[in-house]
Amino acid sequence: MTTTATIRMARTEDPTPNTFWARLGSAFAMFRNAKSLTGLAILAFFVLIAIFADVLAPFSPTQVDNTARFQPPSAEHWLGTTHIGEDVLSQVIYGTRGVIVVGFLAAILATVIAIVVGVVSGYVRGWKSESLSALTNVFLVIPGLPLIIIVASMFEEPPLVLIAAVLGITGWAWGARVLRAQTMSLRNRDFIQAARANGEPLRRIITVEMLPNLMALIAASFVGTVTAAILGLTTLSYIGVIPVNTYNWGTILNWASAQGAFRQNQWWWYLPPGLCIAAIGVALSLINFGIDEYVNPRLRSAGERARAMKKKGLDVNDAVTVVRSVEVPATRQESRG
Repeated sequence: MTTTATIRMARTEDPTPNTFWARLGSAFAMFRNAKSLTGLAILAFFVLIAIFADVLAPFSPTQVDNTARFQPPSAEHWLGTTHIGEDVLSQVIYGTRGVIVVGFLAAILATVIAIVVGVVSGYVRGWKSESLSALTNVFLVIPGLPLIIIVASMFEEPPLVLIAAVLGITGWAWGARVLRAQTMSLRNRDFIQAARANGEPLRRIITVEMLPNLMALIAASFVGTVTAAILGLTTLSYIGVIPVNTYNWGTILNWASAQGAFRQNQWWWYLPPGLCIAAIGVALSLINFGIDEYVNPRLRSAGERARAMKKKGLDVNDAVTVVRSVEVPATRQESRG
């Protein structure tokens, strides 16, 4: 009698509710480590610059100052000027908007397609699963950059939305493959079988039961697609595929290269956009490392041990174990002798 009452009380006082929002909140625990938080902070900095570019930029990116050509950084132009007197800082700020827009639009499109194709093909069976898997294999071998070059050549001024769409359509296949493999392992779990036995529709099983358990893989796929889209945009802009009047960091590097800034060591023109590309790459890599540390139990346990050693004042890179010395009383030493 006492045992039954104790079990009932433990069930009613369970502090971890098994609701959808609780599971969704625990799924985003991957962003609570130091690496992910640092990467998110850097990424949020660039997002804010992109949103408030009109307020933050001291000049218009096309405003020309004929009296300040090839001017190094000064009090008036913090990052110097171009060959015709345009403010480099204003161009970098406005270029952030194009990079963020293309990166996030391409990642959102690719992630949505990867979720739909990957999860559905991993859950269903038969010819439907095989057809979606074959479609994924086809898109795996489609080269993204040559396709963008062909599409861009068909337009005099291709919009950034079109570039983002092409990057997203050609960048979803890897994420779909990973999600399909994970979904195939989840569909035989007890909670999925119970939901299926209760007659729940496919839409609810996927959205409520499966997606919270796939959030780490979805987040990693999203971050990887953002990285690939930003690198693809800056590369295409630098080689001149995207029109130079479309502001982003790649076009600034294109202008600097065309006007001999690299040869003349005019570092204030090409170094800031290059550092911005490196900084946002570091931010996305830190987020990805944080997700990997959360998903991989071996990395997570290693990180927890390292943090515990730091709290105790121990060096995590020290291969020698620190042994605490204890003084033995004299009477105990005499008794041993």
